[in-house]
Amino acid sequence: MDLIIRNAKVKSQESTVDIGIKDGKFVQITETIQEKAMKEIDALENLVRPPFVESHIHLDSALSVGNPRYNQSGTLLEAIDIWGEYKTNFSKEDVKTRAKQAIQWLIANGVLHIRAHTDSTEPNLRTMKAILELKEELKQYVDLQVVAFPQDGIFAYQGMDSLLEEAIKMGADVVGGLPQAELTREDGIKSIQYVFDLAEKYDKLIDIHTDETGDDQSRFTEVIAKFTIERDMAGLVTASHTTAMHNYHNDYAAKLIHTIRRAGVNIVTNPFSNALLQNRLDGYPKKRGTTRVDELLASGVNVSIGNDNLMDPFGPIGKGSMLQAAHLLLHTAHLSGEKQIGQLFQMISHNGAKTLHISDGYGIKEGNKADCIILDATDEKEAIRLTSECLYVIRCGKVISETKPAKRVVRMDNDSFQIDFKK
Repeated sequence: MDLIIRNAKVKSQESTVDIGIKDGKFVQITETIQEKAMKEIDALENLVRPPFVESHIHLDSALSVGNPRYNQSGTLLEAIDIWGEYKTNFSKEDVKTRAKQAIQWLIANGVLHIRAHTDSTEPNLRTMKAILELKEELKQYVDLQVVAFPQDGIFAYQGMDSLLEEAIKMGADVVGGLPQAELTREDGIKSIQYVFDLAEKYDKLIDIHTDETGDDQSRFTEVIAKFTIERDMAGLVTASHTTAMHNYHNDYAAKLIHTIRRAGVNIVTNPFSNALLQNRLDGYPKKRGTTRVDELLASGVNVSIGNDNLMDPFGPIGKGSMLQAAHLLLHTAHLSGEKQIGQLFQMISHNGAKTLHISDGYGIKEGNKADCIILDATDEKEAIRLTSECLYVIRCGKVISETKPAKRVVRMDNDSFQIDFKK
């Protein structure tokens, strides 16, 4: 074998196994593998999991914070204005350089599948060209799924509908939308229909930024679910953000969640940006800018997590950690129950794979592509609590990232104590 991972905990409550890899595939998963391999890793009874899935991020704006100015109000509207100013003066090479560094951060944090929402309203489509080129250049290291995202709307400005279609023709994998950016609700509904028409025409997935506001009258998610049912597209459509759902009347929210489940629409929540940007105008008390994750999960809706923004006008901090995003969501969405913590881990792995429509072949299973990570944690709760380091990232059986955990020593009464924050 090319690689054997020994003493691996592939499920938190079960005993350890050895994992054998050859020719880029998992070939044997059993209690003990007797033969030797060219390379062996002792997982030390830590978690070995399929790679994390980044369900929603904007690589084209990543690491641009402060250019051309800082978002002083912290609002979504100012962030959009700043990005609009910035994108008039950048080069394709600038986008590629920043996006590549962001991808490297994500890989170091165990992410090997990324859905990248990419601005399709820039007149020369430099952003699309940059991210599509990176998709090809980095394909041996990471799977990049590109969304053509109409940042300024589809019908709010002349010609944006044509730019969106051109971005799809260039090779985008997913058709995006932003109905609340349109001038009227009627145009918002028209834009959703246009997105579905493009997706059917070019055989693409759909991922729409929708109801990303604290306005309880913003109700485009129901329209997305309606079109999904009518077009028979269950599992192929994603509604991202849906933060207005937090503020809906409970009767309406219950009906909507039932419709989302019936439609088979995926939901993506983005804890960092949703908590930071939403409900800025509330005064006190301030509502949380998070969709109803607990109710969605309880009703059987597929919910996954994205970082959304990484050091850009929409979010000035971050390091691309899915565990950090899950950790924040645990607090802001009240997901501290034992079962819910396990669901959080699913949201950054298997649920994300379902959102990206890549479940076939995803996971640690004999015959699957040998993509996996080894975390510095013995169970999922510990991984989220500690936002654990990713000790190894393995792509097609090859180690492409390695991290050595920090060593901490506390000295008291002439004794030394090594601290790893584990009981």
